[in-house]
Amino acid sequence: MDSFPQNALGMVKKMTEKGAEMPEKAIAFQGAPGANSHLAALDYAPDGLPVPCFSFEDAIDAVKQGTAGSAIIPIENSLHGRVADIHFLLPESGLYIVDEYFMLIQHCLMAKSADVEVRTAMSHPQALGQCRHYLRKRGIIPMAYADTAAAAAYVAQSDDPYAAAIAPRLAAQIYGLQPIEDAIEDSPDNITRFVVLAPTASQPEPNGPLMTTFIFEVKNIPAALYKAMGGFATNGVNMTKLESYQQGGSFAATEFFADIEGAPGDPAVDRALEELSFHCNSVRILGTYRQARPRTVIS
Repeated sequence: MDSFPQNALGMVKKMTEKGAEMPEKAIAFQGAPGANSHLAALDYAPDGLPVPCFSFEDAIDAVKQGTAGSAIIPIENSLHGRVADIHFLLPESGLYIVDEYFMLIQHCLMAKSADVEVRTAMSHPQALGQCRHYLRKRGIIPMAYADTAAAAAYVAQSDDPYAAAIAPRLAAQIYGLQPIEDAIEDSPDNITRFVVLAPTASQPEPNGPLMTTFIFEVKNIPAALYKAMGGFATNGVNMTKLESYQQGGSFAATEFFADIEGAPGDPAVDRALEELSFHCNSVRILGTYRQARPRTVIS
């Protein structure tokens, strides 16, 4: 908790204590109060109790330790790609993906004064990347910080008169900053996908489209991935995400993180996963959950 800026600690402590009173309703998120993940937690679970955590690992640990019933974690953004390394964080946590949530992200440039000549802008690397054209055009130097709202809190207590932060407009209200310009992201369809993590796997009713997320390690032989993917094509199972990564330092076997439409129990999915397993050293399902759709973007 002490890692947050001093002027955010009071609210962090209050929200943490409130969540501890009803941990089953507590939903952990990474960031200071006012961060995009805070807004996502409020939108996803209006009756929930958002609990700020300094890192993604802290948010996951809150669920593992029972101080929060779930966590909401951003994993990818339409403008700037991967947010959290969920394929590293989730398998070792023992948690499951139980839902997904898409949120339109809008960034606001804020400082102590609305008339300041901004020279630096502090924010999470993702936010800086989503506003890179805006910053470059104006000659503003981007500076990375732990999260958007914590950057706003830091600027509010900083002595640098030319410093600004990029964060949700709510953060300006919380930390006493002045909004300079709204919607500075490089595209209006700036959408982040969040996943909701919980200790127990969900079993959604098959009365709507479902998603299944899993990781797998192919055998280190020629055409292993090609053969492993064949079962999804022949069984008509749509794969919406496939991302490779290396586990450990050997570089001998590649692991993959994948999303498919459908769920185990569907004969087509079962056949595809069975064929996948034949060509892999390991396959592990991380969760089955109801499919969500991005919000309609209004230009």
